[in-house]
Amino acid sequence: MNKQIVINARFLTQRITGTQRFAIELSIRLKKLMPDLIFVSPKNILHQDLARQLEVKTIGNFKNGILWEQIELPLYLKSHGTPLLLNLCNTGPLYYTRKVVSIMDISFHLHPEWFSKSFSAYYNFLIPRLVQESIGVITISKASSDDLVEYFNVDPQKIQIIYPGVSKIFDKNVEVSNLNNSNYLLAVSSMDPRKNFIGLINAFMNSPLDNVKLLIVGNTNSLFAASGIEKLAAKKDNVEFTGYVGDRELVKLYQNALAFVYPSFFEGFGIPPLEAMACGCPTIVANTTSLPEVCGDASAYVNPYRVDDIEKVITEVVTNESLRQSLVKKGFERVAKFNWDHSAEKLVSYLYDVAKK
Repeated sequence: MNKQIVINARFLTQRITGTQRFAIELSIRLKKLMPDLIFVSPKNILHQDLARQLEVKTIGNFKNGILWEQIELPLYLKSHGTPLLLNLCNTGPLYYTRKVVSIMDISFHLHPEWFSKSFSAYYNFLIPRLVQESIGVITISKASSDDLVEYFNVDPQKIQIIYPGVSKIFDKNVEVSNLNNSNYLLAVSSMDPRKNFIGLINAFMNSPLDNVKLLIVGNTNSLFAASGIEKLAAKKDNVEFTGYVGDRELVKLYQNALAFVYPSFFEGFGIPPLEAMACGCPTIVANTTSLPEVCGDASAYVNPYRVDDIEKVITEVVTNESLRQSLVKKGFERVAKFNWDHSAEKLVSYLYDVAKK
């Protein structure tokens, strides 16, 4: 049996979102822990520095990532002794069975209305087949694992939960640059419907927090324009959109906020609340899907489907200094449980076990 392990590095051809960040952070550590790893990718790499660091081998000629992954990648693997293939970003070659796939969540199946019809159709065709035919499955929370078992009938014995970690840049910095006006609530996320920004803005508008600003960080793309969020927010002067900000600026925003609010309807994991905790910011999150698993007793919780509950909790947290201090203390303790190095070591052990099959 070929015990060589190959990583599908197609993620280096994609813009970096949470899924690609998961793949990158683990890949950097896996390369150090498993020097014989081979990374293969299409030629159209966007992140050349990472590709050099990982010593990526480019194969094939297809520029279309799906065609490369479904045709050229399995042909390469079959001609090189059928090594174990690790796929870290939800997809992988359907007609290559000696593989491990990583599935963040199955929101595309449970809530197809949140996605384009083509995306939802492709994922609903591909993912159920991938998880059945793979010899191992990775996911990022027990909530996602339970969904895979319930909806796609995956054998729980072949699922391994690998928690994401938090980048070290979000460690609380002693050299905090105070902003001119730090009397604000902070929300950080993409603008897709599952993040529930309309519910948050309505709750904020109904609150008595007239002297507090709601600062929303995230790309204001075409989805944002079509969502009605901006039109709703225009009714109140103290709702502000920053657009995208870099990590260093984001650290400052976390560290100076009264609280971080994340009333998402659905999360496979939920990194932003942990980033906020690492920066010493009190957190308010939804009581749904994976968020209670991730945040434990270190967050205040809201029902994301009830605007009045969101309004009540954000008002309580903002006006209660002792509650905020308690959440900060518990947040530091909680975030220490999520560490990329530990997750990489757990993944290595799992891969060596699977590679024996």
